[in-house]
Amino acid sequence: MLVLSRKLNETIKIGEDIEVTVLAIEGEQIKLGISAPRDVEIHRQEVYDAIQKENNEAANLSKDLIDLFKKKYKND
Repeated sequence: MLVLSRKLNETIKIGEDIEVTVLAIEGEQIKLGISAPRDVEIHRQEVYDAIQKENNEAANLSKDLIDLFKKKYKND
């Protein structure tokens, strides 16, 4: 992990297309501005984790349904 120090209004550049700027510092909370192409998804970690969990559950449900259909139509 790369650890960088930034002050208010300073920016970090990621690749050619992404910039992260420190917009405000309020106590223990930092507000960041992220400039990135529209096709780049940006999520807070807890939101990303929830999306991954839902995707995994949907994939498992799809697999379970396919297995159920296979069993039903195999016996017919």
